Amino acid sequence: MLTNQEKNRYDRHLKLSEVGTDGQERLKSAKVLVVGAGGLGCPVLQYLTAAGVGTIGIIDDDIVSESNLQRQILFSTDDIGKPKVEVAVQKLKAQNPFVIFHKYQERLTNKNVLALFKEFDIIVDGTDNFSTRYLINDACVITNKPLVYGSIYKFEGQISVFNYRNGPTYRCLFPNPPKENQLPNCSDIGVLGVLPGVVGTMQATEVLKIILEKGNVLSGQLRIMNLLDNSSLTLAIKKSQSEIDSVLEKGLLDNYELFCGVDDNKSGYTLEDFSKLMNNLEFVLIDVREEWEEPQIKASNLINLSLTDLKKGKDFITKDRKVVVFCQTGNRSQQVVNYLQDNFGYKNLFNLEGGVERYKA
Repeated sequence: MLTNQEKNRYDRHLKLSEVGTDGQERLKSAKVLVVGAGGLGCPVLQYLTAAGVGTIGIIDDDIVSESNLQRQILFSTDDIGKPKVEVAVQKLKAQNPFVIFHKYQERLTNKNVLALFKEFDIIVDGTDNFSTRYLINDACVITNKPLVYGSIYKFEGQISVFNYRNGPTYRCLFPNPPKENQLPNCSDIGVLGVLPGVVGTMQATEVLKIILEKGNVLSGQLRIMNLLDNSSLTLAIKKSQSEIDSVLEKGLLDNYELFCGVDDNKSGYTLEDFSKLMNNLEFVLIDVREEWEEPQIKASNLINLSLTDLKKGKDFITKDRKVVVFCQTGNRSQQVVNYLQDNFGYKNLFNLEGGVERYKA
């Protein structure tokens, strides 16, 4: 039942014949989990909260960084360095005190995903990497949850709804993933700040349509839009029962990163190792980032290598010591490692997995 205060808050919904009191009570009873509180997650969370979705879960292990603020509109300058889920819940509670929030400041893995998904009615994918997308898809198939999908690339966005009423899944569209280092994310190639707002708002719309059981849900369709040239198209997605049966038969994979090729040329070096590598003359560090990228790193064993001068690298990169290449997120540096190995025969190059985006001296 709606309280008088809620009736006042949702007045414009109640006046819609497609929503009304019954629809608003449906929204109040619904439980939605948003995976990722970034560019896509922020508008999804804000509009679902404003609409009165009764229970909203947020899972994200990241912290707010300054480069997020160009598009992640839940956060402000004062939030830099704080956990995204903590900041998001604080601000969303202020937006609508009638919503119950569950926050999970952790990474989504094959260990926690099934138990978590079982607690919610609808899953929203706001992630930016293929390994997590396949994990989310498979978990939705196993737990029989509809998946509202969105992705962004520079000026282009994609939206679809998977696993809705026995419809196609993400694997029906993409049965085989590209290697993670072949397609950069927005940290590497940039993204127009308003694009995730457009795509996230459309994802929120699909969530509301599913809950209300109104309109045409984007199941079996992939909508693609380009904000730069105002083009858009909708592609049909053919259901592959064999892909679905395979997930149901095999269950979750042991290693989604390996499935997506992330572990190719795995270095064994992570951000936790980085401080030990600095000024250690047994190693050479190569920074392939642009000058404006933070944090700036200083070390006696550091070399800066512009991507435009990559071919010159063979002239001064040693083959006698371990060489660790790094960038902001680990994607560009992996491409550099692959390039130098393939073209100049290096066998002593290692990538810094995950990059230095969160490094603090």
